[in-house]
Amino acid sequence: MKNTYSEITIPDFPLFKKGKVREVYEVGGNLLIVASDRISAFDWVLPSLIPNKGKILTQLSKFWFEYTELISPNHMITTQVDEYPEGLHKHREKLEKRSMMAKKTKVVPVECVVRGYLAGSGWKEYKAVGKTSGIKLPTGLKQSDRLDEPIFAPATKAEEGHDINISFKEMQKIIGSNRTKKIKSVSLELYQKASLHALSKGIIIADTKFEFGLLNDELILVDEIFTPDSSRFWPVESYSPGRSQLSLDKQFVRDYLEGTDWDKNSLPPPLPLDIVRQTALRYMEIYRLLTDNTEL
Repeated sequence: MKNTYSEITIPDFPLFKKGKVREVYEVGGNLLIVASDRISAFDWVLPSLIPNKGKILTQLSKFWFEYTELISPNHMITTQVDEYPEGLHKHREKLEKRSMMAKKTKVVPVECVVRGYLAGSGWKEYKAVGKTSGIKLPTGLKQSDRLDEPIFAPATKAEEGHDINISFKEMQKIIGSNRTKKIKSVSLELYQKASLHALSKGIIIADTKFEFGLLNDELILVDEIFTPDSSRFWPVESYSPGRSQLSLDKQFVRDYLEGTDWDKNSLPPPLPLDIVRQTALRYMEIYRLLTDNTEL
């Protein structure tokens, strides 16, 4: 399929980590993060590729890192291949638009989730026990309801299997009280700033997740932020509580898979070409709406 990469190999540099979507290489004391067009769901990497997905994730993260840098420093050094070490220039075709040179940090072992609306695992947990991540919520809430205040809902980072929602107190035990308070404060501020921007473009950010790292004991944002892989984006014009929402994010693929007979315990089936096409259109549309860029 044109414009797609299932894996991006840079043979001259050591592979630091291979994630579900990204290859990460060591370049001097820094990291080169390269986003493929792979897509994952329910802890599986699907066999289908989404055209230009890696470019969209990288360019959207670049936009948000620049937009939020006064709230939190981040790991981005540059996304311009011309500014990479010379040994990478010959790989320009693979790296253009879909790669980022980043600072190497010690990653904080907690997923930092902010929920402004009741969806996903937050909704499932609320239905079961009336709260999420240890936070009791009002009775009678419906699926996709807006919460009175955004909540910080951390989760453990699982190498395999599902991340597990944990309470604020449990997070404090893992990384310490002061650092937990700082991460909560920064996460909520990031969500508020991005949500206001998104609303001005007709988009609700229902929830999102962040990752943080430590560099010389300074807390900085790492990985990706406010992308359709890490956030739920709902058009304001179609929002209606009490049901699942039209989404411009990965939820579209999850919803499709939920309607198949795949058992989530075996290799997932390829996505139909129409689902691939519609997913690619959704990713490009949210990129266009949020950044005002019509081209990658």
